Parts: sequence; C-alpha cells; structure tokens
Amino acid sequence: MAASPLQSASLLDSANELARRAAASSDEIDRERRLVPELAADMARAGMFRMLVPASLGGSELDFPDYLKIVDVFARANGSAAWCLNQNNVFATNSSRIPERTARRIWNDPLAVVTNGPPTPDSLAVPVDGGYRLTGRWNFSSGIRHASWVAALARVRDPQAIQGPMTDPDVGVTLLIPRDEVEILDVWNVTGLRGTGSFSFQVNDLFVPEIRSYGGDAPARNDGPIYVMSTVLMFAAGFGTVALGIARSALDTAIELAGAKTPVMTKALLADLSTTQRQIGLAEAQWAAARALLGEAVAGLWGEAQANRELSVDQRIRLRLAGTHAIRTSADVVDAAYNLAGATSVFADNPIQRRFQDVHVITQQAQGRMVHYDTAGKYFLGQTPEGFF
Repeated sequence: MAASPLQSASLLDSANELARRAAASSDEIDRERRLVPELAADMARAGMFRMLVPASLGGSELDFPDYLKIVDVFARANGSAAWCLNQNNVFATNSSRIPERTARRIWNDPLAVVTNGPPTPDSLAVPVDGGYRLTGRWNFSSGIRHASWVAALARVRDPQAIQGPMTDPDVGVTLLIPRDEVEILDVWNVTGLRGTGSFSFQVNDLFVPEIRSYGGDAPARNDGPIYVMSTVLMFAAGFGTVALGIARSALDTAIELAGAKTPVMTKALLADLSTTQRQIGLAEAQWAAARALLGEAVAGLWGEAQANRELSVDQRIRLRLAGTHAIRTSADVVDAAYNLAGATSVFADNPIQRRFQDVHVITQQAQGRMVHYDTAGKYFLGQTPEGFF
C-alpha cells in the first residue's frame, strides 16, 4: 500500500529539518568522508532510508515523484547526503525481490541501510551446499560507513569447471552480507562527493547462505508501481535530481554574491554588469528546462507504471535521456556560477567550490555518460536503441 498524503508530508517535514543539519555539517561531512554518524542514524530513524521499501516490510512505499521531492531537499543542502539517500533507497527496492525471510531480518532493524557497488570482473560466486563461496571486490559503495549490510553482485561459476571459463558469463547472483563480515578498503581519495564515503569492500572465500541471495530476474513480491520500474531508471532520475539540486544551490549563491560584490577593476556591482545579467538569465533557463524535462519524463513513466504495471520503450528512453541531460546541464549551470563568482569561488569555504567539485564527480558516474544521448538518438532516428534503459 502506497504512502498516504499525510505520511508523505510528514517525511518531507522531517527531510527539511535533517537537510538543514546536513548543510550545517557540510565541512565535517567532507572532512570525515562520511555522513555525521548522529545525522545518519537520525535519518534512518526518520525513515529516510526506507522510503521505497514495501509497506509490508515496514517501509513507506512512497510514490516516486514524492520521493524525488525529498531527494531534492537534501541535494540543495548537501550533495553527499543526497547521493547516499538516493543510492541506498533505490537499491532498497530490491527488498521486494530478496527472499522474504532475509528481507524481514534486514529491515526489521530500524537503522537498516544496505549499500552496494559494481563488482570487479574477477568477483565470483561458486555454488556449494546451502549457498555460495564468494570471492571478489566491489567499488563505489556509497554510504558503506553508515550501512549495516552490503549487497555483492557476482558472476556464478560452475564448481566443476573452477579452472575453466564461465559457463554463462551473463548469469549472476546478488548476495547479502552483514557489513562487519567484509573488509572495507579506503580508496575514496577524491575532491567531490567526499561525504559519500564510496569506499570499496572485498571478501575472500566467504560462505553466504542461499537464503541471502537472489537473481537478477527474481520477480517482485509486491505489485506496487514502484516495483515495476528498473533500478537503472530510478538511479537516473534520482541522481539527475541530485545534480539539479546542487546546481540550484550554486546558482542561488552566485545570485546572492552578485548583489554584494564589486569585481576588481570595476566600480559597478557584479549584478549591474550586463554580462552577469545575461549569464544568470541563460543559467536560469538551462536549469529550469532540464528540470522540466526530467519532471515530464518522471511523470510519464510513473503514470504508465500506475496504469499498466509495465513501461513502454518510449517512456524509458525519455527518462534515460532526461536523467543524463539533467546531470550534464547541471554541470554547465554550476560552471556558470563558478565563473561569475571569480576568485571568490576558488576558496574552500565558498559554497560554490563544494558544488563545483560535487557536480563534476556526478558527471563521471555511469548515469552521466554522454553515450546515453546516443541511446536516445538511435531511438528517435527509428533505430534499435542500445544501452541501459
């Protein structure tokens, strides 16, 4: 059962208060490369990490457009907090596919957070009696330092052909592991989205019971529209929303600065220069257009999910395009704010500097790849699209 309007409003209220705390803690979040532990725990207690978990498991089962409103609230306050929020929530939709006994074990904990990350090519799960022996490494596990469980996707190898090639390289399984059973690798030495703490983790010949595994084709037990949507597209919309929120904050900072700063070698306020006025007008148009495109694509896809419990290629392609375009355009908007602020923007204590670093990390993530424009272009040209949509 989807969340009621009252429950959605309550979550939004909680998000506003928690986002204010995230903004106030931004320096510590960046310095420690993690969400402040007290903040992460309070976010969990407020239900911020189970907004897309089925109601039958104690989640909010929030409508996707309402969920994105909360992502936007955090994105305007702190990019790392918003990124973790989206990463951990979208993955949690798999709670509908995980064996129910395991799902209940995980989400019966009010502080439960599950993180995941892409595997390296040599990550393998070997079937044995009662489960799998797992060996491998997984990278970019956002929020792992406040997570209680990790999810490890691995290819499955026939134990009778342990020295030979994979019997089917496309066969994979995801295994759920308590975080304290994996080795966390401190590799997150980056300039942007530092607070996501997107460390790697690894295991070596770890036994994982079969009850804590599920395949990529596992059907959802719940029939809510949120479980019709693929995680790929939910990540696209969510991370596009994160980028737009970061861009909005950067642009607002530049506008405020323009009304107070007189640039070197001029006598006029920055806001009174025609070049500033043109750049602000252009940036506002770019931001609003990208946001409108994403909102239209989300509404179209969500409408299909609600009405038909299936998604057309057309709507999937449109969301694929809109999510990537939101990310790429947001970087352009932040760049405009950065350039307008001049030397002021290069200092670490200026909010534009953090947004500049954060948004350019987002452009390097899989959802921001330029190749997604190719996928959409092929479709609109009447050709068969390729890619993740």
